Order: sequence, then C-alpha cells, then structure tokens
Amino acid sequence: MTSLPTDTGTGSAPPPGCPAHRPTGEATASGLPALYGAEFAADPHATYDRLRADGVAHRVELAPGVEAVLVTGYDAALEVLRSPYFSKDARRWTALTEGRVPADNQVVPMMGWRPSLWFADGERHLRLRASVDDALGRVNPHQLRTYVQRSAAQLIDRFAGDGEADLVAQYADPIPALVFAQLFGCPDGLTARMASACSRMMDAEPAVAHAGGGELAACLGELIGMKRQQPGADLTTWLLNHSSALSDEEMIHQLVVLIGAGTVPQTAWISTGTMMLLADERFASDLTGGSLTVADALNEVLWLHSPLSNFSFVYAVHDHTLRDQRTGAETHIPAGVPVLISHAAANTDPTLDVDSGQRAANTSHLAFGAGPHACPARDTAGVIAEVAIEMLLDRLPDMALAVDAAELAWRPGPFHRALTALPVTFAPARTSSTEPSDASVGESWKPADAPSSTRPAPISTPRPPGSAPKAPRRWWSFLVRSRPGR
Repeated sequence: MTSLPTDTGTGSAPPPGCPAHRPTGEATASGLPALYGAEFAADPHATYDRLRADGVAHRVELAPGVEAVLVTGYDAALEVLRSPYFSKDARRWTALTEGRVPADNQVVPMMGWRPSLWFADGERHLRLRASVDDALGRVNPHQLRTYVQRSAAQLIDRFAGDGEADLVAQYADPIPALVFAQLFGCPDGLTARMASACSRMMDAEPAVAHAGGGELAACLGELIGMKRQQPGADLTTWLLNHSSALSDEEMIHQLVVLIGAGTVPQTAWISTGTMMLLADERFASDLTGGSLTVADALNEVLWLHSPLSNFSFVYAVHDHTLRDQRTGAETHIPAGVPVLISHAAANTDPTLDVDSGQRAANTSHLAFGAGPHACPARDTAGVIAEVAIEMLLDRLPDMALAVDAAELAWRPGPFHRALTALPVTFAPARTSSTEPSDASVGESWKPADAPSSTRPAPISTPRPPGSAPKAPRRWWSFLVRSRPGR
C-alpha cells in the first residue's frame, strides 16, 4: 500500500477571490512532481505518464510549498467524484488552516473556501445548486446564441480589417465575459468594468489577480442592488427571486462561480478548439467528408486538452484508501490534504476502452466533472464555444495559423490547459453591416413561474456578411452554413 503523509501544521482563513487565477512557479524543491512551470506547461502529459506508472493517486506540488494528491486514473477519478467519503469543504484543508500555506498564496483564490455551491456539501449544496440549475434552465438557447453572435461580431469587427490577430487576447479571452455580462443583465457601463475585472483576474501576478477579484465582487454587488430595484429577464434576477432565498453574500459568490467557471475554461475551449481545427488535418478531412461537425471537434478538445486539466478538489472526510481496480494496488489518502482530479490524465488514461476514431462523438469524458458537483452549465458552455468558433470560421473563411502549431505556448499552472496566444492571418475583411437583433433586451421581468413562451426571443438572426476573398471558401464555411437548424 502506498502511504501519503498527513498534512499538519495555523493561519487565517483564505480571502474571497476569483476562481480564474492561474498560478505559476519555479521548479519544486520538495522532490515532488511539479504541476507548474514552463516544463509542465509544455508537456503535461509527460508528467501524467510518469505518475501513472506508480498508481492512480500521487503526491504533487501545485505551487511552491503547496502539496496535494492528484488522481490520474479514470475509474479512480469517478470513484472520488461520486463518493460520499470526500467533501468539497475547503475548511478541511489542514495546511491552510494551520498556516503552512499562507492566505495570500497564489493557489488560494482557486482553492480557498467561499460560501458558494462549489464548496458546499449535503443539503446546503442541494439548495445552492437548485438555484443555479433552475436559473440556467430558464436561459433561452436562441437568446444565448444571439448574445454570442452579437459579442463575436463586435470583437471580430475590431480586427477583421487587419489581416492578422491574436485570437486569445482579441477574441477568446473577452467573449465569455461579454456573453455572461449579458446573461447577468449588466448595463453597458458595468459590462465593460466586469470584463476588465475578469481580464485582470487571469493575470499571472497574484496582486493583480486579487485586485481583479475585488473589482468583480464590487461590480456584482452593484448589479445585485440594481436588480433588486429593477428586475429583468436575466440570471441575476432569477437567482434573486429563487425559492432558495439566497443572501446577498451567497448571491455574489454564486455569480462568481458562474463567471469564473464560464470564462477561463471557456477561453481555453474556444482557443484550443480553433487551434485544432486550423492545425489538425484529421479535422479538415473528416469535416469535408461530412462525418464531423464543429461540435464534434470541440468534444475532441475535451478529451485531449481538457480546459480544466486538474480541478474538482475535494478532501477525504476520514483517512481513505483508494484502490486501483485493475492491479489491486492501494493508496492511502489522509484527511486534510487537497485531492485534485486530473481531468486531463483521466481522459487520456490508456486503459480506457475508447476508440479514438469514435472519440469525437463520445461524451463520457470527465472534462465537466461527474457526480453531484458536475458542471451545471455544460450545455450553455457548449453553445457559447460552438457559436463563437462558427462566427470566426464564417467571417474569416481563409484564416490560417501564423506560426507552426508546435511553436504555440501554453499558460503555466496546475489548473487550466490554455494557450498564451493564437496568432492567425487572413484576408482583410470588411466589418459587419448588421448586428444580430435582440428582441428581449429591455423587456419587463416575468415572475419565476411564467412559462418560457411568454419571454419572446429571436429564433434566427441576420448573419453578418463575411469577407469576399478571391480564393475559394474553406471547407468549414460550407459546414457552418449547412448545419441543421441554422
């Protein structure tokens, strides 16, 4: 049996922060495998392969001086995610509560306890989760597409005439925040502030990221106050009026979870998906032949480059033994030590019986987690990513990578798998002459029990005209226009 030492050691409770902060770090001095730094960022799967040789769970270092247990096996990950013997309550993190991990450590904004559904167990989690599930269930998918199309058109217009762009900084980074600001019912001025705060929270410098988190909390506090006075047909109002009777503090943290989980992973999904479509000839061939769609390509990203590569941290309620179902090997996991699920390693577990040829249509990956804390917004996220990429491909049909795919760099840190930049070139295109209409903007709020049919939303929207290059349109342009239901 492999034994992991129990964490012992005093400290203050972690401050509220943003779940979007990505830590970086130097090489580990503890001798443990490091989930940060340039070497790990360049090839994390080399680390996962080495760890797998020793079993399904392993001691690792998330940041200098911060130890955790990483679960790399698919079956073991499912067991932990579904087990009642593990808790989401980060107040169980012994090293943090006893001071050996300081409250201002760079991973604390991601892992420190907050009064949100992400850190709740049992009845409290059910209550908080119900409010989010019910609010997301009221989002009109046609309206959501309009939000994405409008945001995409505005962003693409800023660089369409340049003939080149960094699709991370100029597109994939800002578009999720713009979409969520609309879902939250933010007025224009507040939307700009919130998007700026989200951008700062993704900074590698802890001080900048914490300041961005503070600004986001201030924005959300203002928004909640506005919605109490002027309700709307939006997520904020629906959460405020939910039967779970959320406090203002709970409201802020529910919204922080939604935007934190919906921005950084979404950015990674959009940029990595676009990269794979541009760089991987398999997709060009399969899409031309009609066997794959953009949605299928995005699902392939979830298998191979899970945006949340190592996440879903939990704590053993009592010392726990994790058993490898294949070999019978056992790993002892002490209470009080953070346990992270490696979604990336689990999804690429070589023991998985998943045919690579059928992987794009297979949704049994763990990119959205599993069990009671599985992501409640996977459908919303899928619409945002798919429409964002379709808009790019339709508006810039001759887009190509400006560098070889092997030259692209990945952001360091243990939690996310995201490109630092995605430079592309294309024939300069004119800006859009129309903007997708939004019939529901400014409509009066409907009570929680109002049927969805009373909230009109556009079923289809005008497509902004794309460029008119002399060269033939690329294969994906025909795919986008021929998709069912468009």
